[in-house]
Parts: sequence; C-alpha cells; structure tokens
Amino acid sequence: MAESTLWKKKLEGKVAIVTGGASGIGEVTAHVFAKHGARMVVIADVKAMVEWTVKNYGRSDQTVLDLDLSALDHLFAINVRGTTACVKHSTRAMVERGVRGTIVCTASIAASRDAFQKIDYYMSKHAVLGLVRSASTQLGEHGVRVNCVSPAVVATPMSYSAFGMDAEQLHEAFESHSSLKGVALKAEHVADATLFLASDDSGFVNGHDLLVDGGWLD
Repeated sequence: MAESTLWKKKLEGKVAIVTGGASGIGEVTAHVFAKHGARMVVIADVKAMVEWTVKNYGRSDQTVLDLDLSALDHLFAINVRGTTACVKHSTRAMVERGVRGTIVCTASIAASRDAFQKIDYYMSKHAVLGLVRSASTQLGEHGVRVNCVSPAVVATPMSYSAFGMDAEQLHEAFESHSSLKGVALKAEHVADATLFLASDDSGFVNGHDLLVDGGWLD
C-alpha cells in the first residue's frame, strides 16, 4: 500500500484560527494544522502583548502579600480576557451558522495546582480552565466542543526570556519534575495534542483538560 494512503490529513477543509502564531507553540501549531489541510488564519498580536508585559514587568514572582494589581490586570488581559474574547466570537460565529466546531485553549499545568509564587499567572490559568469547562457545558447543545491543553514548561523563546535559560538549561532544570525521563518537552508535543483535540479523532471529547507534562511530579 502506498505511503500516501496511510497518512490522513485530519483537518482537511476546516478553518483554523491560531493566536500567538508568530513563534513558540502558536507557530508550531499553525504549521502542524496547515500540514493537516486546515485553512489558516494566524493572529500574532498576542505575542506582542506578552513581549510588552515581560519587558515592562519582568518575571512573575508575585505572592498575595506583594501582588501588583496593575501587572495582574495586564496578565489577565492576555491570558483571560484575550482567550475569552476568542472563544466568544469564534463560538458565536459557529452557532449562528450551525457549524459543529471545536475550540482548543492553551492553559497550563498551573491551572490545576497551587503555588508559593507566580500567583497572578496561576490565577489566570485557573480562569482559563474555568472558561473551558463552563463553555463546554453551555455550547455542547450546539455541537461545539471546547477543550484545552495544559503543558508544562515548554522550550520556546518566551520561556527562554522568562527563565533566563536556553533549551538545554530548561530541560535540566525541569526534568526532575517529570516522571518521563529522556524526553524534553517541545512545542511540537503541544501542537500534536492540540491537533488531536481539534480533529475528529476526539469527536466525543468535551470539557477536557489534556495534560502535556510527562507525568508531572508535585
């Protein structure tokens, strides 16, 4: 049997909107989706917002006692308000046109954990997970699925800047937190998980938080 008949394009004829597609997870996801036949709309503005926040506020090491509410507002504008706006307008278009579509948000392993620091970041990802679970319940009757992927620390330019490490240093720093050894988490792993949730392979999966963390050890 020819190789071409074994490989199936999982998003053939589908329209995909990828935010933050200029680099990192968004860029790799856009390439994977295009490879699988999706017609693409890539939005890079999210990356610019994140870069602005990192430049102006640096690393997020905040605790409840010294929480900078201005920094919190900017972070929530990116992680929560931006995600909510995308979900709102995308699903509204689907429902109005009777499209049985799917939404995949990017959360984080932080969405299901607590923290001694970075409380603003953890709060924002908890909010994204809450959005996914609520939206999936409300939109299920319209045939619209809403899920999310929750990766651990991924080797991307944004992570290099946030932690002040290169790819090898990141892997060494976080390998002990994962039960899966000998594998470094890459954007491609997250993109493949996103592809699964966006395709018909996950046709009966709704409101799910797919962890991409190599078996994270608390």
